[in-house]
Parts: sequence; structure tokens; C-alpha cells
Amino acid sequence: MTTLKNGDTVKVHYTGTLDDGRVFDTSKDRDPLEFKVGEGQIIPGFEQGVVGMEEGETRDIEVAPESAYGPRREELVMEVPVGEFPDHITPEVGMQLQIKQQDGTPFGVVITDVADEAVTLDANHPLAGQTLYFQVELVEIANPA
Repeated sequence: MTTLKNGDTVKVHYTGTLDDGRVFDTSKDRDPLEFKVGEGQIIPGFEQGVVGMEEGETRDIEVAPESAYGPRREELVMEVPVGEFPDHITPEVGMQLQIKQQDGTPFGVVITDVADEAVTLDANHPLAGQTLYFQVELVEIANPA
């Protein structure tokens, strides 16, 4: 049987959960995730975790924050005066926005608090700082290297 290695294109079904067992993502109700191993298309810990699997195999993979979305960084949390928001935006907790850096490059933020004078924006990835747990089923090695 063929064993998955770097350079292979693979199709997997997965379910990702957090420490509390809450599911944050799954492919079970859609097409399998397809990617080429070693290309950096997905988080490193997930990619490393599937190497060595065989078609039909199921594996549990634990991914530390450093091999996923990195640690949570407090310097990526900022307060913006309410008056700096455009008139057409009414800030609400959970709202996702795109902000442009000084060089014009956009980045995403989430509103985490709305107070009378300021709105708190968080540019951390929502899964930053969290250990991720995946149950992975290797559906197909599409084109072995």
C-alpha cells in the first residue's frame, strides 16, 4: 500500500476541535480537502501529521499553537476611537473588518468590544494561541510523487 510522503497530492476528510471538544471546522459535509504535501498550503502541524499515512487510514493529530496559527499576540489588539469609524459602519462585537496598513496592505480584524468612547479590534487569527485537535481520514493519494 502507498504511504503518503512529501510531494504527494492528497485528499483528506478532517474534523478540527479545540480543548473543550468544540468543532471549529470539518470537511465531512463537503468535498475532501486536497493539497500537495510539502507546499505549505495548510498549517505546518496538520501537514506534518499526515505524512506516513496510508489510504483509508484515520489518525488523530494534535497541533500546538506554534505549528498552527502561532501564539496570541497582545500587540495585535488595539483600541480605536468610535469617531474614527466611517458613518456607514455601526461597530458590533464579532463584526469582521478589513483595515489597510500604512502601505495599503489590507488585514482582517474582529471587533471584540464596543464601549462609549472606543472600539477594541483584534488582528490575531481566531485560533491563535490554541492547541488544535484533528481527526483525519486519508481518502486518496491523488498522484504519488
